[in-house]
Amino acid sequence: MSPARRLLAYLLRYRREFALGFVCVVGTAIIGLASPWVLKLAIDDLTEGVDAGKIRLYAGAVFGLAAAGGTLRYLMRRIIIGASRGIEYDLRNDFFAHLQRLDLGYFQRHRTGDLMSRATNDLSAVRMMIGPAIMYSATTVLTFIIGIALMFSIDTRLTLISLIPLPLISLSVWYFGTIIHRRFERIQEQLSEISAIVQETLSGVRVVRAYGQEASETARFRVANDEYVRRNMGLIHVQALFFPVMGLCMGIGALLVLWLGSRAVIEGRLTVGELVAFNSYLLMLAWPMIAFGWVTNLIQRGMASWKRLLEVLDTPPAILDAPHPGSAVGAITGAIEFRHLTFAHGPHVVLHDITAVLPAGTTTAIVGNTGSGKSTLLNLLPRLYDPPPGTVFVDGVDVRDIPLGVLRGAIGFVPQEPFLFGTSIEDNVAFGAPVGDDWRMRVEHAAGIARLDKDVEAFPRSYDTVVGERGITLSGGQKQRTAIARAVVTDPRILILDDALSAVDTYTEEEILGRLRDVMRERTALIVSHRVSTVRHADLILVLSGGRIVERGTHDQLVTAGGVYAAMHRKQLLEEELAAS
Repeated sequence: MSPARRLLAYLLRYRREFALGFVCVVGTAIIGLASPWVLKLAIDDLTEGVDAGKIRLYAGAVFGLAAAGGTLRYLMRRIIIGASRGIEYDLRNDFFAHLQRLDLGYFQRHRTGDLMSRATNDLSAVRMMIGPAIMYSATTVLTFIIGIALMFSIDTRLTLISLIPLPLISLSVWYFGTIIHRRFERIQEQLSEISAIVQETLSGVRVVRAYGQEASETARFRVANDEYVRRNMGLIHVQALFFPVMGLCMGIGALLVLWLGSRAVIEGRLTVGELVAFNSYLLMLAWPMIAFGWVTNLIQRGMASWKRLLEVLDTPPAILDAPHPGSAVGAITGAIEFRHLTFAHGPHVVLHDITAVLPAGTTTAIVGNTGSGKSTLLNLLPRLYDPPPGTVFVDGVDVRDIPLGVLRGAIGFVPQEPFLFGTSIEDNVAFGAPVGDDWRMRVEHAAGIARLDKDVEAFPRSYDTVVGERGITLSGGQKQRTAIARAVVTDPRILILDDALSAVDTYTEEEILGRLRDVMRERTALIVSHRVSTVRHADLILVLSGGRIVERGTHDQLVTAGGVYAAMHRKQLLEEELAAS
């Protein structure tokens, strides 16, 4: 389907508003074009004799037309521009909703600033195309058609002469419109680059300042900004030439009319009133010609932006519900199984032939060196990445056949790098939990399990404390504990902790694990950690190396076996002894 037809689907949602707005456009155009005709009648009539009655009549007619035209013009703008705002609202909702459905890999390939630019600047350009551009296009076309018809009724020869510049105007619109479209696309691309630089720099402001790179980042932004200005100036130069060319073409027509029309009046072929009306219509046609150029500019900008939006909207979500979901659409108990799982990121194979059975209600720990595939394995369970068919099962059902809402609703997930929203601690902990009368009580209970309650009590506003963007006001350990509380408060059947205690000290870790054990007895838990002390009480420990399970068993079994896990255990015991001494 063409981009124009795709956009038409949104326009049809507001067809009543646009139909009513078009009625106002017709009324505005007719009333605007009636004024010169009244002026013609007045001049010709008053030349025969002036009296107070005639003056009041024509003055009243001009005032009435002006009042009616102003009212209709207000309604026209109110209705059509209002409808364009409604379409912008729908588009922004659809765009954001589509972003929510895209997989993690998409956001790793595309910069956040670029997506933000499309969601703001490009959407505004599309709104200008479907609001002001449509309104002024309709006004321009109607004014031109009716105006030309009235001019023909006054003098056919003079009208044909005044239209001599029209082919030049059409050629100018086509030529300049093509250039404007191409240059505006490049401007939007550079604006996306600027947005990405700003977003990255502000998000990493701590790192920038820690390394003293403020001047370097400022210089990088200045280079991108200079390029943005350069591209805009290129567009401005085209626009600066476009409108004078249009005005020159119209001026040639006006000059011909003034010269030949004056001769017609002298020869008696035209009345003074008819010449005044003809010139008024010609002047009125000047704005449609100029407006046509402006509208062309808006349409070219809007179509360029719409195509950029479609690049995102046409990206199919990589992870979707199966057309015919499996039988596990009710409550999930939490039994997990990996069957000969092999998974790759592009050409790079991350996991090799992973097979493991994790009964419901058990705690499984996954340990291994950095890059061994631990986090990838956990991300496959809630389908943050899609596993191959027939490799990952929950309650005996392939996770690809379980509706995403059911699957993810049964999982509490604490990622390696916890993300906090810039709201209150309560809102962050309760994120994902159903709203109820016991909201605060459940938040406090989850915070107690995560050993966050003592920290919150020390804050002036307790659970209403705003944590700032990405939780910048909290320490690393407080962020992790907030994320743990967030996972616990939803009462999940499967709890995943991906190195979730790396930023807390050993004493706090023991306290949190002690409180979590009561929680984990009632659900299936998967824990990734680099610390042996975190995983030693697990029912099963899987040791990954190079994306393969090289050892499995309990803590005591693996220590006795004297393999990779035992070496990790000895190393950490030595580190603890050295730290104690």
